[in-house]
Amino acid sequence: MTALITRDELAAAIEAGAVTVVDALGGDYYDQQHLPGAVALVRAEVDTQAQAVLPDRDAVIVTYCSNTACPNSGQVADRLTALGYTNVRKYREGIQDWVEAGLPVESA
Repeated sequence: MTALITRDELAAAIEAGAVTVVDALGGDYYDQQHLPGAVALVRAEVDTQAQAVLPDRDAVIVTYCSNTACPNSGQVADRLTALGYTNVRKYREGIQDWVEAGLPVESA
């Protein structure tokens, strides 16, 4: 099971530039809004795109999707771990929690 990260921990890591954030929703959802600096990587593309998008397998990576009911972030995190990424965590509450807390988002 992937370790979790809280909103406050993630916000601090983003502010410090100490994390690579992965949006597991992708597509139009990513284009409309995503966490600051996030890269899009959906489950169907992990095997073919992870090395290009996430070249450092030891980097701190946090996946997220829409909310606690969304399985995407866990699926992407599990697959990254299976591919040898060593420091993957999941922001279980997702972008819904982030936006409701009034934190900044970006759009494409």
